[in-house]
Amino acid sequence: MRALVAATTGLAVAFALVFAITALGSPTGETSPKPLLTTVPPHP
Repeated sequence: MRALVAATTGLAVAFALVFAITALGSPTGETSPKPLLTTVPPHP
């Protein structure tokens, strides 16, 4: 019975966390106009 209560509590907390993140929405930011420049290490 304790395991069922713990599982239900965990599921409720998980849903509350997802709901809170969804309610906040995505952050308002801008992407960089410049592409990321990566370098390949030289082969030996």
